[in-house]
Amino acid sequence: MNLFRSVRAVTGATGDGHVDWRAATEAAKAATDAGDIDVPPAERRGYATDVADARDRVRTVTTLDFDLPGRVEIQNRHHWLDANAATFERVMKPIGEQAGYIPGVARVVNTGTMAFTLSFLAEHVLGQYDPLLLADNDDHALYFVRPNIRRVADALDVEYDRFRRWIAFHEVTHAAEFGAAPWLSEHLETAMEEAISQLATGSIDRDSLGELDTTMTAVEGYAELVMDRAFDAEYADLRQKIEARRRGRNPVEKLVRRLLGLSVKRRQYERGKDFFESVVDLRGVEFAARAWDSPEALPSDAELDAPGTWVARVE
Repeated sequence: MNLFRSVRAVTGATGDGHVDWRAATEAAKAATDAGDIDVPPAERRGYATDVADARDRVRTVTTLDFDLPGRVEIQNRHHWLDANAATFERVMKPIGEQAGYIPGVARVVNTGTMAFTLSFLAEHVLGQYDPLLLADNDDHALYFVRPNIRRVADALDVEYDRFRRWIAFHEVTHAAEFGAAPWLSEHLETAMEEAISQLATGSIDRDSLGELDTTMTAVEGYAELVMDRAFDAEYADLRQKIEARRRGRNPVEKLVRRLLGLSVKRRQYERGKDFFESVVDLRGVEFAARAWDSPEALPSDAELDAPGTWVARVE
């Protein structure tokens, strides 16, 4: 029945844009179990405590001046879909504006593709720091997709409370980066808008795409560095279990992740962390935070593989 509703939503795509976002969101929800969001009071307090503790620890480790986003939400998968479908729509708006006439069949295909993408992500995202790129306000948000966190904790055979706390610490490190660098959201938005605008005209802006990749490598790598030093307990066993689970994914899921660019994100984690670990070896944790002083202070693509060059430049 849910599959029928999903297909019906996609085939009923209307409008004059390249994607019917209402239909894509409806189809994704129909194909995705929302999950339980009946959170007991004690668990809500646990989330709040985890986030506050993470903020305090990250401030201590990094000396970065930041605060938590105004919105910290415990979500089910449908809540996450609503929030992120709106972001996808904002980001991809230039393509729709420059695409011209869109045949109905193309709109249906595009809508179905986005529905599948949103549904897949909603099933797998655990936590998310959302800078609300291209939104009309500067409000940022922190999301925890509770059904996914509980499912993965069970699959890994780890305590839910401990796994939830680990996710909170990781996402708060992203809040630290964007909070300490108010320019970071605009920097990403500019590169994203330029890349999408060029894509809408049928060309590829490799400079903007490269800038996006380099910036996100720094963002993900610094988060990994800080996470290792801020989390208040040993978690090597969690990493080992997560890596084992990743290696055990079936071929179809591996292919989907590759197509959606999720394998790229993993490489960003690893490359970025190697860079910042080298910087810490050379000058310490506090020096590594200089990457967030300004857009010019970000490491270049070449410097990511030559940390000493970056250290010499910003020093």
